[in-house]
Amino acid sequence: MSLELSARVIERDVDVALEVADRETVAVLGPNGAGKSTLLAVAAGLLRPDTGRVVLDGVELTGPDVWVAPHARRIALLAQDPLLFPHLSVLDNVAFGPRSRGVRRRAAHEQARSWLEEVGVADLAVRRPGQLSGGQAQRVAVARALAADPRLLLLDEPMAALDVAVRPALRQSLRRVLADRTVVLVTHDVLDALLLADRVVVVDGGRVVESGPTTEVLTRPRSPFTARIAGLNMVRGVWRDGALDGADGTVVTGLTPDPLPADGDRVVAVFRPSAVSVFRDPPGGSPRNTITTTVTELEPFADQVRVRAGALAADVTTPAAAELDLVPGLRVVFSIKATEVAIYPT
Repeated sequence: MSLELSARVIERDVDVALEVADRETVAVLGPNGAGKSTLLAVAAGLLRPDTGRVVLDGVELTGPDVWVAPHARRIALLAQDPLLFPHLSVLDNVAFGPRSRGVRRRAAHEQARSWLEEVGVADLAVRRPGQLSGGQAQRVAVARALAADPRLLLLDEPMAALDVAVRPALRQSLRRVLADRTVVLVTHDVLDALLLADRVVVVDGGRVVESGPTTEVLTRPRSPFTARIAGLNMVRGVWRDGALDGADGTVVTGLTPDPLPADGDRVVAVFRPSAVSVFRDPPGGSPRNTITTTVTELEPFADQVRVRAGALAADVTTPAAAELDLVPGLRVVFSIKATEVAIYPT
């Protein structure tokens, strides 16, 4: 089932367009308030846009003169809260979808057991939702959504409310059961996008700011938000005289595409925090990019210290941080070898 969606919601300053191919999973990333949940609400029929269309497999669900009610769309929306029926057993929760479509009780229970087995919680069939952990409840919610046989599955931060320790198991279950389904996944977690999605769409300020294959978007980000969640530094500027010329006077050289950008083209430079060395004074030696900046924050990062300087970051060892006497407010020099920097047009 393919999805075509365009929506403008004036009150929320959202104007987005999205396409999802048949049996494709698209991850929608973006900061809080960017418009991600609005997009899902429009697709599910919970919100009618001021202008726009929702077309699922060639059938118009939302349009200037068309409005199909949410329950008639065969679209399942799974949110952070599992929202299981507290008075029903796990088995009956999952069987609810087939039963509402007219499937007989025994057959509905057989389908429910099959889906519970698929997500790894078949042994919980007789329990009530109040007897489940957060991870167990979310698995049951996934099984219930899939048992309804939706034409489109919408996932809104399905793991955001779970402990970090239980997320990997649920992520693996999702990876298995989402295969060959048409899915829109809203998430803040880059691992969700990497492991579950075929494509990524980044929404910021109510607009789509970049989209493409997952690996390409996360390794060649074109927006500050994407660079941040991918764990990368980004410097914006224009191409001039064989280098990036930033608005603040920063000049960055690095590896460039073929053909080279033309003078005046907008470009971005991307590099990892681990590629950054931190100095009190500009270093000598081999050709390097140097950016004079101010430390804004220090935070533990694995067995190192992440030195944040506004939108930029560097990873240094604990002894190095102590030797440099790094503190917020200190002026330092970030140094990056040109071979560690990728520059490409935006």
